[in-house]
Amino acid sequence: MAVFDYVGVDAQGKRQKGVLEGESARHVRQLLREKGWVPLQISAASDNSESNNPGSGFNFLKPRLSAQDLAMITRQLATLVQAGLTLDDALRAVGQQSEKVTTKRILTAVRARVVEGYSLAQSLAEFPQAFPSLYRATVAAGERSGHLDLVLNRLADYTESRYETRKKVQGALIYPAILTVLSLLIVVGLLTYVVPDIVKVFDNQGQALPLITQLLIAASDGLRAHIGKLCLLLLAGAFLFNRLLQGEAFKARWHAFQLRIPVAGRLIRDAQSARFVSTLGILTRSGVPLVDALRIAADVIDNIPMRQAVSQAADRVTEGGRLAPALDQSKLFPAMMVNMIASGETSGELDDMLHRTGVMQEKSLTGSIATMVGLFEPMMLLMMAGVVLVIVLAIMLPIVQMNNLVN
Repeated sequence: MAVFDYVGVDAQGKRQKGVLEGESARHVRQLLREKGWVPLQISAASDNSESNNPGSGFNFLKPRLSAQDLAMITRQLATLVQAGLTLDDALRAVGQQSEKVTTKRILTAVRARVVEGYSLAQSLAEFPQAFPSLYRATVAAGERSGHLDLVLNRLADYTESRYETRKKVQGALIYPAILTVLSLLIVVGLLTYVVPDIVKVFDNQGQALPLITQLLIAASDGLRAHIGKLCLLLLAGAFLFNRLLQGEAFKARWHAFQLRIPVAGRLIRDAQSARFVSTLGILTRSGVPLVDALRIAADVIDNIPMRQAVSQAADRVTEGGRLAPALDQSKLFPAMMVNMIASGETSGELDDMLHRTGVMQEKSLTGSIATMVGLFEPMMLLMMAGVVLVIVLAIMLPIVQMNNLVN
């Protein structure tokens, strides 16, 4: 059966739209009429602008699922499958419960593929933008092992954990970002509007001004005269930098430089390591072979040098090497993580140790972000206080000099 998008009018005269399965557009019209609706438009879901056609270059038009939606769908599927519902019924129930048209369309299309005899993993592969390779590989492993319900539960735990971690990170970074922007706006406002009106008094006196006052006036005049050019220069620089990042060589050098930044480099390493080891843990615990799991987990790493290090580690493991020494050779991953993986390999409990390592790395990342934010706030306040102090001194010194001359 195919999936169709429909637009119709219900018995109360309200316009309705959604998705339905049917053998043809005529069949879908008949289904709508049986509900007492008047069909206005019926079109195959694959003809929609959000089509997941692999050949389409417009990836931003392909249907996607947010991290929150993916976590919720996975938990619902896991609960229903574990309760004994068939996969067909579980997909139908989750799709009907969803209020988002895109989510409903995706789940309806996946269910249609399952009804046709395809596996769940193969059906999910029709929507690579919505279900990443990690997700599909884990589901495929669960289907092969015959424990799809257990694997879906693990996958639900993982997606929910990733979503919660992302929310914590974003929440922790919102306040510093707002504080930085407001600080810059305040400084620019002082230099462009407040300082010029005050220094006019000094210009009329004709006396020699202190060096700090002269520098402040020069900075104010320069900013007022060239603020438009500076904004255009910043925009042009951002555009050029973004174009350069499209090249793999420049992007790799930029990512390598990021890892060498004193504080931010460690934070990036911790974030990428936490994502990698958590992904590797859920894959291996779900029955995916270690080498395949390494290659899939490498794709979730954004930093190119670290991704290449994992790919090289996968090659060494393929040749018979151990995972921990292969990862340690790059010196890009935390020593504690490597040592825990080595312990898991020695004891024969690598799957469990990877899971524990992922939890530890997530907690370490959260703690590092909290520490960084805690230090950033007073540093930014001190910096702003310093800027205000310089401006006040630059204004007050000429006034003091004028008072001395009068006395």
